[in-house]
Amino acid sequence: MFKVNVFAWALLLAISVSVVNAQDGARQRAADGRQPAADGGQPVARADENSRIAHTQLLEKARRGGIDVYFEGDSITRRWGTSDATYREFLDHWTRSFFGWNAANFGWGGDTSQNILWRLTDGELDEVHPKVIVLMAGTNNVGGMPREGVDAAVVENVASGMKAVLDVMQRKAPDATVILMGVTPRTDSRGGASVMPTIDTINERYAQFADGRRIRYLNINPQLARADGAPREGVTVDGLHLSLSGYQVWADALTPIFTELLGPPASTDHAPPPTGDPSASAAPTGDPSAASNRSPTR
Repeated sequence: MFKVNVFAWALLLAISVSVVNAQDGARQRAADGRQPAADGGQPVARADENSRIAHTQLLEKARRGGIDVYFEGDSITRRWGTSDATYREFLDHWTRSFFGWNAANFGWGGDTSQNILWRLTDGELDEVHPKVIVLMAGTNNVGGMPREGVDAAVVENVASGMKAVLDVMQRKAPDATVILMGVTPRTDSRGGASVMPTIDTINERYAQFADGRRIRYLNINPQLARADGAPREGVTVDGLHLSLSGYQVWADALTPIFTELLGPPASTDHAPPPTGDPSASAAPTGDPSAASNRSPTR
């Protein structure tokens, strides 16, 4: 009896600690603006200082103009076209892929759909007038918590947030064609594929937003995912963020669309220089502004 009671007490203590940790984590995400809003269609500002500084930099980038292709999203988008020294090889790939199409990157790491909605409503798309918008978002709403089946509440939260984002984009950039990307494959915190049924259902909802003209849906998951839905070996660096191979899959899917909508890339590029993480301690070697002016290596 004593051993049973000790075991029961230990189990209760472990459950209590897990609940407290989960509650603390939820409170922290809510405090810094990463907790998805109960009403998915409402904008949510990031409260941390680094995100506020980044927003100011992105507002300035938007004001510079010269942007025909506007990339929007979270860290998966951001890392591709950032000036951060850590991701210099991604920036080089970005330049080789999109130079001459005047592409600018407005992704910010950690953003949910509602955080992106807030940045757009607070001016990051004002008077930009892009011809094409590439939008990928939703993975931070899903997170890495293991799940059983489809998380219907998360699906509704993400879908309503994305609908609100699309509405803002069409209002602020009425002449742009929006390329709505499916949420890419990811593993859960245990390295499994338990979140993929939820992501697949979100992507089904995304596909319903497309009309084939002003909004086009593009899903590259068949090229990125294994049979169970999790990322294939080598297409991510950590089970979530894309590697160079993953970005090449994305670029290969976008190139014919850009060529159709914009024509072949020009020999010069007028997009503003890339921005980076304000908290990054190391700057990239060389002048990052040269990324918009040098001729890419083909």
